[in-house]
Amino acid sequence: MNSLRNRVQLIGNLGNDPEMVTLENGNKLAKFSIATNETYKNAQGEKVTDTQWHNVVAWGKVAEIAENYLVKGKEVAIEGKLVSRSYENKEGEKRYITEIKCNELLLLGK
Repeated sequence: MNSLRNRVQLIGNLGNDPEMVTLENGNKLAKFSIATNETYKNAQGEKVTDTQWHNVVAWGKVAEIAENYLVKGKEVAIEGKLVSRSYENKEGEKRYITEIKCNELLLLGK
């Protein structure tokens, strides 16, 4: 059961091209967002699509794959874990963010 702890699997479409960062030690970081859609019918019988946006970060080899193959709109499957962190913005305000640290990336579609 330990393999099920803090595990995220999503299939969605990229909302933007990956933003790439190369650190001083040469390590690469890719940041991107994906949208997942859920469709259901409301009480009036109308079709409703609910879109959720997810922030994703990838490091190392996975980041290099993202850099070379991912473009806005591309359908992907990702697997990783949820990570929460905080930081201070330019005004000194503390901000909190939850993102998915991507361990595996699978290109779908054409």
